[in-house]
Formats: sequence, structure tokens, C-alpha cells
Amino acid sequence: MTQPFLAARDFLLAHRTDYATAVRDFRWPQLDEFNWALDYFDAMAEGNPANALWIVEEDGSEQRYSFQQLAARSNQVANHLRVLGVRRGERVLLMLGNDVALWETMLAAFKLGAVVIPATALLNADDLRDRIERGQVRHLVVGEAHVSKFDGLADGCSRICVGSAPSGWVAHSAAFEYPEHFEAQGSTRATDPMLLYFTSGTTSKPKMVLHSHQSYPVGHLSTLYWIGLQPGDLHLNISSPGWAKHAWSCLFAPWNAGACIFIHNVARFSAPALLRALERYGVTSLCAPPTVWRMLIQEDLASYKSRLSLRELVGAGEPLNPEIIEQIQHAWGLPLRDGFGQSETTALVGNTPGQVLKPGSMGRPLPGYRVALLDPDGNPGNEGEVALPLDVRPLGLMLGYEDSPEKTAEVMRDGYYRTGDTAQIDAEGYITFVGRADDVFKASDYRISPFELESALIEHPAVMEVAVVPSPDPLRLAVPKAFLILAHDAPGSAELARHILDFAREHLAPYKRVRRIEFVSELPKTISGKIRRVELRQMEVLRRQSETRGEHEHFEEDFVRPTVES
Repeated sequence: MTQPFLAARDFLLAHRTDYATAVRDFRWPQLDEFNWALDYFDAMAEGNPANALWIVEEDGSEQRYSFQQLAARSNQVANHLRVLGVRRGERVLLMLGNDVALWETMLAAFKLGAVVIPATALLNADDLRDRIERGQVRHLVVGEAHVSKFDGLADGCSRICVGSAPSGWVAHSAAFEYPEHFEAQGSTRATDPMLLYFTSGTTSKPKMVLHSHQSYPVGHLSTLYWIGLQPGDLHLNISSPGWAKHAWSCLFAPWNAGACIFIHNVARFSAPALLRALERYGVTSLCAPPTVWRMLIQEDLASYKSRLSLRELVGAGEPLNPEIIEQIQHAWGLPLRDGFGQSETTALVGNTPGQVLKPGSMGRPLPGYRVALLDPDGNPGNEGEVALPLDVRPLGLMLGYEDSPEKTAEVMRDGYYRTGDTAQIDAEGYITFVGRADDVFKASDYRISPFELESALIEHPAVMEVAVVPSPDPLRLAVPKAFLILAHDAPGSAELARHILDFAREHLAPYKRVRRIEFVSELPKTISGKIRRVELRQMEVLRRQSETRGEHEHFEEDFVRPTVES
């Protein structure tokens, strides 16, 4: 039952730099019964002493676990969870940090056929109540630092604590009194549920994204191909547990390749500390969100070029601005490759190893995916909503939104899965991100992509992060306004505002020109780190209705020089 999966994986590894062949000839494996943890991971781990997980703490202490060790440890955890009442199909909520318990518990739950609900430690009581109730949670596995968040919640659930277990909680460490051999009860179908994600959502209540034993473990063969992972690689993905991207790049993609997952635990992100870790431990591939790349380019990256073992660099979470890609290429001589996917999918578009990069493009459809851009009438064209044809359903697509058949039907109507993101495609198949459908706006009746304007402004040396939204205007209905975070915590000033507006005038067409800016210390974001432009839009509407100006807000007309009458 594992052979079709291995054959598909090996095909992609063999054609890692041959995009044309990979896309033309790759086929998703046809699976009936399949449990990734039992059928693939345990088989691959048997007698395998290679490093699977390497965790380095801020104080320099470290732990390494081989594939063989993790197979045995997860068997012990599975036996323990079974005794505690975890059964096939039941929901297990995990709130754990980057600790070995996270990986061995996920493997254990998969082996049992339970459904894992990953949860970030940033959730508050209302968030947790929502997940427990709508997710029908029966079991909790929580780090000791977070057990108090569950006071008064989840009555009737079994409670397992990683660390020192308080009264009413069972210690996770008790698992290691159980046998290292695990006997599965019953079979797992490839389409059985495996993971349930609550999407962060930039505009609405989190949706419940349900994935199966094939859609994420097998579907992430596309992610493996995008990143360019190979057996024996040491892969660092900067992502917090609880989010789909953590499963993408801290679980399925690297272990599908036989690579080692590297974790660098720090209380607060530091670009210099990351660079030192990359050098010291010989990391070969790095995946990080644009925020991290923006912080890295503030450092002297060129001085590290000869000291690093990096081969692959990718960005995910939000689109990468061309300026960042150019600076990384200049400093390290390595392409920083963008990609695109969602919690609902695996990586579906990307710039893959060995291929030409086009500035601003997030790449081409990955093996196993076909992509159409739908206009407002649902017709494929050169610009429109990114959609996946469902006549041959891609394996990496979710089962659906568990909480809403209506939402599932809405995004999978008329023979396509619709992502809600808009893009353009050129003659060579390269796709360029335009924006979330609900972030694109009109100014003077011209359609404006916030991402395009943000990419221009980020090239200014004083700007570290930017978000563009429409600002109501009595003449043009709306004009583009940029909220700016300055590099190195520099203070904003009227003179700098004038300079940035002049810069925008030089780099953007007149109808796209940013006409208002505001210096801010932070941008509103979802707990997964995505900018909530909807919140900025609402704030801007209220600001303009009240006819007030912020202390650090500047308009283009503030700097118009008065004419001198003769």
C-alpha cells in the first residue's frame, strides 16, 4: 500500500530540477488504505539511525532524535493514549511548543486514527471554547505553561500535560512506561479524516478545514518539490506550531524526503541569532515568512555568504516583494523562491529549483496541480481568481469545511475550487499574485492591487513593512494609503513622508500613486501573522468620517508648493 506513494515521491526527487518533466508526467498515487505514520514513517524509520528531529534551545542545549527513536517513542505515546481512551475518529486538541512531544504525539494520534486539531499558544479562552465546541474535542494534550487556559473548559475531556502535570491532568511522560511496539486496531482509509485546522481568517470567523490521511501527508509531495528537499537535508522552517504551515514544512515535506527537521527555539526572534544558528549547525534549507526576510536584509548578509551551508531558500505566508528577493540574491548568490498555497491545500504554485525566476512572480503550477484564473463570470483567462479544476481533483485539496457544507459548496462551485486570491498569468505560465479578492480596491475607477504598491514602497531604504488600503476621498472615491513601519525603529517625520511620497511618484503609474501615508509601530495581524487590511480599511473609513488626522499621518497635498502670483 506504500509503494505507489514511494514511487511518486521518488519520481519527484529524480526530477527535482526538471520542471517540465515533473509537471508533465507526475501522477498522484492511487491509495485505498493508507496511514502515513504506520505505512510510510514506521517503515522508513525501521533500523534508520539518521537524524529526524534536531532541537536547539536558546541556551545552546540540544536534543537529537533519529527516525528509529521517534517511531518507537510515538508507539509508546500511542499505547498510552489508547489506554486513556483515545479512539479512531475522536478529536485531540494539541497546544504544544516545538518540543519532541509535539511530533511524537502527532505521529501517535495518526497511528490511532484520531483527528488532530493543532492549536497555537496565542489563543484566548473564547478561541479555545470555539475550537473545543465546534471541533467536538474529546482529548487535550497541552504544554504545562498553557494548562491554566483550559480552566473551566472542556469538561469531560481527557487531559494530558507535557511537563509537570497539575491535579486533574495526566503526565505525558507516563507514556514511556509503555511498550515500544504498537499494534494498530482496524484499518485506515486514505480518505479518513486526519487533521482539522481552524483557519486564521483575515475577515471572518475561523473556518474548519478538514484534511485526510492522503490530502496532507501525500499532498505535500508538491511542497517537497517546491522547497527542493533531498534525503539527509537539514531543514529549518520558521513557523509556530498550531498553523498549517508548520505541518507543511516542519512535518510532512521534510520527512517525506527523508530530511531532518531543525528547530531553533528562541523567546523572541533575532535576525543575528538566526544567522549564527544557520552557520553553526549547517542548515541546508530555510523557509521563512516575508517578515523574517525583511528583518534579515537589515543585517550584513554578505559577510555570511562563505560561512553558510544553505542550498534552498523559500518564502511563504504572504507574497515576497521583489526587493527582498534581489537583496538576498545579491548577498548570498542564492535565489529566494516564492510559493503559494493555503490551509485548504498543499503548495500549489511555486518557483522550483533550477528554474528561471521572474520578478514578482510566485512561480508556476506545481506537479499534481492545474490552475485556472477565473474572471467574474467564471471564465478562465489571463487574470482572475486562482482556482483549481475539479474534473481531476488534486490530492492535496481538503475534504471540505467541516462546519459548513454551504461554504464548501460555495468555494467548490461550477467545477472549480476557488481560493479567494487573484493573480495574473503570462505566456510562459508564470503566475503573479494580485491580492486577496477582498483586499483589491478601486481608486478613480482604476483597479488597485495592494501588493503591487507595497512591493514598490518596500524598496525605499527607510521602509521595513507596509500595508496599503483605500482611503475615502471626496473626489476620487478612494486613494491609496500606506501604513508604514520604518526600518531600525527610525522615527517618522514630515521630511521623510515627503521623500517617500516622492519615491512612490517616481516608481508608480499616476493612477496607482500612493497619496497618503501614516507611520505606525505595528500593523494589525491575525494570530498566524497575516496583515488584517480589513481592519485598517475600517479604521480609515472612521478616520475620514470624523475628519481628523493622525499625529503621524501625511497627505500628498501637505507638500504641494503654493504658486507665486506675479
